Parts: sequence; C-alpha cells; structure tokens
Amino acid sequence: MNPYRGTRDFLPDEMAVRQAVFSEFYRVVEIYGFERYDGPLLEPVEIYEAKSGREIADQQLYSLTDRSGRRLALRPEMTPSVARMVARFSGQLDFPLRWYSHVNCHRYERPQRGRVREHWQINCDIFGSASEVCESEIFDLIHALMAGVGATRDDYLLRVNCRIIAESAMRHIVGISEQAMPEVFGIIDRWEKSDEDARIADLIGAGLDQRQIERLGTVLTGDRNVMDELPDEDLRDSNVAKLLKCSESNLFRFDPLIIRAFEYYTSTVFEVFDTDSDNRRSLFGGGRYANLAGLFTKKDIPGIGFGMGDVTMLDFLDTHDLLPTPQLGSDVVVVPVSLEMNDAARSVARSLRAVGMKAVLPLLERSLSTEMKRAVRNKNRVVVIVGEAEWRRGAVTVRDLGSRAQSEVAIDRVVTQVQEILTE
Repeated sequence: MNPYRGTRDFLPDEMAVRQAVFSEFYRVVEIYGFERYDGPLLEPVEIYEAKSGREIADQQLYSLTDRSGRRLALRPEMTPSVARMVARFSGQLDFPLRWYSHVNCHRYERPQRGRVREHWQINCDIFGSASEVCESEIFDLIHALMAGVGATRDDYLLRVNCRIIAESAMRHIVGISEQAMPEVFGIIDRWEKSDEDARIADLIGAGLDQRQIERLGTVLTGDRNVMDELPDEDLRDSNVAKLLKCSESNLFRFDPLIIRAFEYYTSTVFEVFDTDSDNRRSLFGGGRYANLAGLFTKKDIPGIGFGMGDVTMLDFLDTHDLLPTPQLGSDVVVVPVSLEMNDAARSVARSLRAVGMKAVLPLLERSLSTEMKRAVRNKNRVVVIVGEAEWRRGAVTVRDLGSRAQSEVAIDRVVTQVQEILTE
C-alpha cells in the first residue's frame, strides 16, 4: 500500500542522507546562536485565517472540528505558532530571541517537483528587534547554511525587496490606490510564472490603465535607483534601504519582483533561488513582520525569519551533485560461533559501544559464513568473531573486511584494534 498522496516513506538509506544534511544545518544555525524550540501540530484555524494569506487559509488547510466543536488545522507553516508562543511567554523571555525549529507542515497542494502535501521545514526567526542588523544576520546565516552543504554563491541567488519600498513605488511612480495594492502585489508575486498576456489581463482586471502598466513594468525591471524617485520619509523605516547604502549590500541582490504573498510581512522580504537552468526556482524565503504577535498580545514584538523546506533543498543538492553519501549500518559486527558464546559476544559488543562505536550482534541463529556475507553486503568495516577456543585463551578473532586481514587479538585489546582499523 502506498502512503497518502503527497506524503513520503523514508527508508534508512534516504534517512541517512536527510540526517546528514539536517545535522549540518543544525550545526550552522546553532553557531549563530539560535536555540531550538517546538510547538503543537494542531492549532486553531483562526490563526492561519488571520495571518497566513488567503491561498493557505482558503485552499490548502487540512482542517477538522473536534468533539467539542473547536475548529483546528494541521499546521501549514510554523510562523503563526511561534508568534503565539512568543506572545504567550513574552513576560518571561529575554529579548531579542534567536529561535529555530525543524517541524513537519501540511498543505493540500498538487504534488509535483518541489511540492508535496507534508514537508519538513527548518524555521529561523529573530524576535524583539527592528534593527537592520537582524537582516544582516539572517542573510549571513543563509549564506553560511548554503556553504555548509557545499554550495557556492554561484549556485544560488539571494533576492531581496522591501514592501515599504514597493508600496511607495506603487503610490508615487505607478499611481495606484491603497485598495488595489493587495491584488497588484498578488500579480507581482506570480510575475515570473505567468506570460506577458496573462499579466496584462490581470493588471487590467485590477483596474490599471496602460500608462500605469508601463510604469509598473519600469519599476519591476529597474534596480535600486528606483528609490531615488521616492520620498525620504517613506524610506526611513526600510531596513533594506539602509543596507543598500553600506557594505552589507553585497549580501543580496535588490529585486522589486520579490513580494511574497504572506499577509504578515510588512517590510523586508526575500527568497533564495537556484541558478541552475535545470532547477531554476525558489528554494526558500522569508521576511520581516512588524508585529506578527499582535494577534495574541498588545506588546509590539517585531521579528524577521525564514523557512527552509526539505523538498526544494534536497532537489537543489541533487541538482548540484551535493547530496552527501553517509555510511549506513554499523562499524562492527560481533559474531558468536555458537549459541553458547552469545553472552561472551554481547560483552564484547558492550565494550565497543561504550566508546561510541556502532556495534551489532546477529538477531538470528545463522552460520558464520552467512553472517560474513551479510556484513560485506552491509558495508561493515570489521567483524569480531567470538569462538570457543579463542575465548578460553582470552582472545577473539578480528577481521578487517577492507584489507581482508585477520588476526587473533586479546580481549582487552579488541577496542584498540578495532579503532585502529576504523581510522585507517
């Protein structure tokens, strides 16, 4: 039987690859001072209806009603949950916070390359600071995460925009109303996925005339010089505008096409794109929220963060031949030659495990030759054979499956001998 469409089974070989990738991500994130948290899989539907955007709330939620009549949903993303948690414990937290999580999320989407219905996502957020230093720290972290799995700056592109800048450009250059902005931003968010005729039809449907459409095209295909036409007071609260004036601008490319549809983003927005023509797509993204926790508390708690999904990142690593090849299975197999030697074999395995070596014992009664063939198939490095005669002499047989060398080793030297083979 196959799993539910859009969900996945992970066998040990695939889990080993995932574990190697995620462990590296954890290492890098924690170097930057982020602390891990977690939260419930089920949340009230209302927090997603209020903060996640109409597409998620109306089309992608897995929702249910419990026996008490409460409307709940499987989390489609982690940001509203962490905002609720930060608000709940704000009186006892020492701000600013650097938090991260690695959780599974569920969205009812059409499964395709890069999209499934259950995915795992690493989320990194800073809460409690509106400073542009947070943007620099987040962008630095993104580059460190990519470098940690072997990617170079040529393999991906960090594209950054600011909704403050975008809204000012819509008002002062394009000339559209506040009421039309959400619809126009939705069109911009789909810009690179639509052809020109479809974009023009959507913009006309949103109420733009030909002159406004031409001005919008100029804004979206321009560069940072567009800000020269905007009032200084509109740019005062834009951290992106501040970063573009200093050396930190080398961390990203300013790109007016980056909007992101989530309703909680209020200024900085960004996405990381694969530059390979075989996988030219967004890998992950995030942004700044002035007060996401405002749904749960009257305190102003600004934040910035991003979510990195497992599907797109593993596709990226596969595209660039960067997937790791971790060794599966155990380092050592300890094989008793008879049932009578099981206790002795277990004592040897315990001594190896005590120093951190992965050692296994046979779980079925099989011949020595069968166990040796299995060890070769499983790519084990060493087999320790516990025979009756050798054990009476205070020894065991150690066989190096790489060199095929075999020797009798004193029991109190087994750990040292195996360690030497494994480090060769």
